[in-house]
This record gives sequence, C-alpha cells and structure tokens, in this order.
Amino acid sequence: MADTHKIARNLERFAQAVAAHDRENPTHTAHGIALAHFDMERLGFDEGEEILPGITIHADSGVTGNFRVLCDGEHDEGQSEVEEETVEAVATRSLPAIAPGTQQFPHEQ
Repeated sequence: MADTHKIARNLERFAQAVAAHDRENPTHTAHGIALAHFDMERLGFDEGEEILPGITIHADSGVTGNFRVLCDGEHDEGQSEVEEETVEAVATRSLPAIAPGTQQFPHEQ
C-alpha cells in the first residue's frame, strides 16, 4: 500500500487540475485522470476507480510523474486551422535552394 500522505497530495493535485481545467474550458466536462501505469500501481489505484466525484483514473502511456485531465472536448480545434494557413502561406513562396558548403552568391569572392 502506498503512503497515505503521497496519495492525499496527489488527490489534491488532481482536484486542482480538474478545477483549473473546468475554469479555463467551461464548455468541456472533465471525466478522468490519465496516469502512467507505473504510477497507478505505485499509488495503489485501479483502472476505472472513482478517485473524485465523477472523476475516474485511467492508465496512460505518458511519462511517470505526470498526469493528464481527460475531458469530452477538443482542445486543439483552432490549432489545425492555423497550421494549415501557415503551411499554405509557406508553400506559395519560391526560395532558391543553396547547398551547404557552397557560396551563397557565386559572383562574390
């Protein structure tokens, strides 16, 4: 069994993260915490266990020591549009290709 102080501290961090998520994303509903499998076992949590009211714990392939708030929303919905515009703007410009180790302007010496 894990140290109760460690479990309590993690539960407090989970609650803070869920509260911050809900405050910053009022249209999304948090439903879980994703935690590395190693951390789940170290803390004694089971997959699907309700750790806070309405919040369950889930195994994740993330890095040990980190966790993610799981929700029903898309956080990067505007990001793909911006990326497409950036790629399109770059693709319309023509730039000369210069090989490494060659002079940029052959007439200068």
